[in-house]
Amino acid sequence: MNVYGLIGFPLTHSFSKRYFTEKFEKEGIQNCKYELFEIREATELPSVISSQPQLKGLNVTIPHKEAVIEMLDELDPAAEKIGAVNVIKVIEGNKLKGYNSDYYGFKNSLIKFLGDEDLKSLKALILGTGGAAKAVIAALDDLAIPFKMVSRSGSQYLFSYEDVNAEVLAEYRLIINTSPLGMYPKVDTCPAIPYEFITEKHYLFDLVYNPEETLFMKKGSRLGARTKNGLEMLHLQAEKAWEIWNS
Repeated sequence: MNVYGLIGFPLTHSFSKRYFTEKFEKEGIQNCKYELFEIREATELPSVISSQPQLKGLNVTIPHKEAVIEMLDELDPAAEKIGAVNVIKVIEGNKLKGYNSDYYGFKNSLIKFLGDEDLKSLKALILGTGGAAKAVIAALDDLAIPFKMVSRSGSQYLFSYEDVNAEVLAEYRLIINTSPLGMYPKVDTCPAIPYEFITEKHYLFDLVYNPEETLFMKKGSRLGARTKNGLEMLHLQAEKAWEIWNS
């Protein structure tokens, strides 16, 4: 029985097990199962590997996408450039190679979301500075969309949340939440931006996919903004992960 799974903490929000279990059933994929391995620290990864001799691959979620890199034997060049890993392939001899399929999932989902919008007219705000933000940065770079990151502290390179005002939001029409704010079960939270300055010209993309409509999205849609959650991104990156594990 080939085993695949997800590491992260906590894993109560994850759709991955259901997604892959349904995939195995729908596509008639035999002798495969997908499990959840909830670990508080990335340093617990070797114990997961040693306890699962038939393990073929893992997805990686919050908060281990960066810390897990130190535990790997090899990095795909794209993941090395991004600086975050969300897919691990177990190769012969229990060697671990890290990849990033978030980049692929986000980029393709964003292109569909923006539709006919002139990318040259867009600037993006990235809310959050964790591992998921790094894949977003790589995708925006490839699409030549200028961006600024927003963090709680701010710096000469980043906006703080206090810096985000009407003038900033008039300039930056694409707002991407890469933080876990609003994720189930804390559905009453959202990034602290001045939503009253959001307009129908804005695009709000939330990498959170549970709940289906986050508070961040609700606040934007009430003011006419177009919104999208991270579910399609999840599906795209999951299929890319499956391709990686079986290549």
